Amino acid sequence: MKKWISLILTSTLLTAGLAGCGGGSEKEAADASDESKPLKFSISSTTSGNAYAESSKDVNNDKWVKEFEKRANVDVDLRMIPLKDFDSKMAVMYAGGDIPDVVQNVGGATDKSMSGSIEAGVFMPLDDLLNEYAPNIMKAVPKEAWAEVSYKGKIYGVPTWISNPSRRATYIRTDLLEKTGLPVPKTMDDYLNVMRAFKKLGVPAPYQARENFKYADIGFGAYDALGYQFTEKDGEVVPKFYNAENMEKALTVYKTMYDEGLIQKDFATIQAPQYSENIEAGNAGIWTANAASLLDFRTKVQASVPDAKVDIISSPEGENGLKGYGLYSSVNTSLYINSKVSKEKAIRIIKLFDWMQTPEATKFFSFGIEGENYTEKDGKIDYKFPTDKAGNDEQGFRSLLRWVGDATINRERTELLPGGQDVLKALDETLADEGIGGIGFVPELESFSKNPDLASKRPDQAPKLIIDHMVKMIYGKEPITDWPKVIEEYKQKGGNDIVKEATERFKNKDGVLNQSSRNK
Repeated sequence: MKKWISLILTSTLLTAGLAGCGGGSEKEAADASDESKPLKFSISSTTSGNAYAESSKDVNNDKWVKEFEKRANVDVDLRMIPLKDFDSKMAVMYAGGDIPDVVQNVGGATDKSMSGSIEAGVFMPLDDLLNEYAPNIMKAVPKEAWAEVSYKGKIYGVPTWISNPSRRATYIRTDLLEKTGLPVPKTMDDYLNVMRAFKKLGVPAPYQARENFKYADIGFGAYDALGYQFTEKDGEVVPKFYNAENMEKALTVYKTMYDEGLIQKDFATIQAPQYSENIEAGNAGIWTANAASLLDFRTKVQASVPDAKVDIISSPEGENGLKGYGLYSSVNTSLYINSKVSKEKAIRIIKLFDWMQTPEATKFFSFGIEGENYTEKDGKIDYKFPTDKAGNDEQGFRSLLRWVGDATINRERTELLPGGQDVLKALDETLADEGIGGIGFVPELESFSKNPDLASKRPDQAPKLIIDHMVKMIYGKEPITDWPKVIEEYKQKGGNDIVKEATERFKNKDGVLNQSSRNK
């Protein structure tokens, strides 16, 4: 059944792609050529889970959409897809053939949500248009992001990019560190000593661990043993956990933490809500989280412990000089132009995307309407930050309309916040010098679908088989020195097929993403 569905869908997409080779109607081309007239186009985009967008009964008559249309000289038919239904709705859209002028995808050009549309010719290559009409975009987008929105050497997508893919950071309660009298830790041994000192102070969780090591992989980055990454070794592309020596060192750190009570005894079952609650209650001394959450953590921890100081510091450095966490993808979302669109209309669309990088556009998406949401005097912005969830959701929706830009953080708003400079400093300085790279594949390896227990369910999480053994070894149910046996089990259960496919694709440069570690 799945094969038949795939065949039908591919056939539908191919027909749609071939039908689009004419390049739009003469009327469409003529209308688009007159830049005094609003550019009329349709676009599908994700709500990104934004409550304001998902509760809107008629998003095209929303005040922010209307204001955007006026400023950008466009007439847009906006079709928003709820994030929870994104993949299924995208598949229905492609199968039905009702594809708008522009399609936004969560991810890159060949992700599964694109349903093979790039390969089928549904969207046009954009290299020439971008080079001629999008100087701001071409200057700003990192080469890694272009790789994720390209197919067979041609650019098909315009990304919302991540300029700093090293987004995770190591947090510490600085007030507790000051009480210990110890300096800011640098190595893994330093960190363990600080955790031991925190335990003596009565801190319940010197390091806040969590199930599946998600946002809790502080010990694996330092030893280049992140279980969801691949690397090249002896002519093959293999998971990093094939390096038994590094894995055993990292696991020994975690077993030490477990045995000495530096992490909770039930760490393997702690889920996201409890993880957050423990930190916000002031029960954690060190933890891992996105750097953009610094101000939020400060507010919530200080609500429980008024004298608390929360800061971001450099992650522990391993013997090989590596430190940090796995680098994120360089693409958040991306935009594709239907091949049925005329060249004249495509030019206007590309110009619109480039306009989104201008100071005028940035000010609108970040702050809204002057006199209503902010005032400006002598170049300084006085912005009325929202004070409730509804206001934050509305602010988020306005930002969602900026379909092309740097999604790392809203720098303009952040620098106006008390402590905002600390967030930007963490991103621009601390995290600029750390982050672990590896080899990835887009689309993902086909052999993963045949071996689900050997595939990462999330791009930042090791396969289930590997996590199960990691937990057993930390709990002392299996010896850490048995890690070579785990590698053999992985190989026998389908790992050999995964390595074979990964190696072939790497050699053929077939959808390979190869990120270098930041501090090497």
